[in-house]
Amino acid sequence: MNDKTLEYYMGLPYTVEVTRDEDGYFAQVGELPGCMTYADEFAELEHMVEDAKRSWLTSAVRHGDPIPEPDSREYSGKMNLRMPKSLHMALARRAERENVSLNALMVMLLAHELGRSSAGASVFTVERGGTPAG
Repeated sequence: MNDKTLEYYMGLPYTVEVTRDEDGYFAQVGELPGCMTYADEFAELEHMVEDAKRSWLTSAVRHGDPIPEPDSREYSGKMNLRMPKSLHMALARRAERENVSLNALMVMLLAHELGRSSAGASVFTVERGGTPAG
């Protein structure tokens, strides 16, 4: 039996992904499948997301459905990466040609690829308090 309340879940920092289109903003709570909403103005979005989240969580609590919690892992921004020597050499040479560090080049290439994979959609995460991040 889960003793956690609706208010407990409402207080958790769930990830909200927002996509802007020509008519407004579509938001979905990443950890809660099917929890989504739409607003014409960004200023309306926080209220709309909270309402959608409350509805989703109320139903799950009422029916005893499992409720995912947000990822609580901390990310340092650092990682070790193994690659073929030839790739390391090619990246190092390109960084030198572009007069940037190898780290800066790799971050730029990864960010570019992540942006490209979202097919041009304007997607960002909204942190608690309603400010866009990334």
